[in-house]
Amino acid sequence: MESEALKFVGMGLVALGMLGAAIGVGLIFGGASQAIARNPSAEKSIRGIAILGAVFAEFMGLLAFVLGIMIGQ
Repeated sequence: MESEALKFVGMGLVALGMLGAAIGVGLIFGGASQAIARNPSAEKSIRGIAILGAVFAEFMGLLAFVLGIMIGQ
């Protein structure tokens, strides 16, 4: 394969990192909503932890996006 074709393969594989971040955020907020439904008095602490987890997951997705841009150049 040519190096140009391998760049496109790499960019496609980077998209899996972005997909993983989206799935991770969904799982985080799904679990947080279940935890809040089971214990409404702990809503404030659960919400803070869930937002922090979502920030880390979205950062990994953003990092994968930047890596894809760098591969494409």
